[in-house]
Amino acid sequence: MPNVVGVNHQLAQDTVQAAGFYNLTEEDATGQGRLLISDRNWVVVSQQPKGGTRTAADTTIILRSKKLGE
Repeated sequence: MPNVVGVNHQLAQDTVQAAGFYNLTEEDATGQGRLLISDRNWVVVSQQPKGGTRTAADTTIILRSKKLGE
């Protein structure tokens, strides 16, 4: 699993998919429940599973992001 914390959300999705993980879920890390409409305006603040861990290709990957500047 690549580490994508601190990366623009769109690039994080592209990176995770390029590594062979396609079961992605995204969340608003602030708890406000907002939808990530424009992924380039968001940055990943946490991920599950953590970067650097061995993970099965069918594992659900959770990317938690917040808007830039928050």
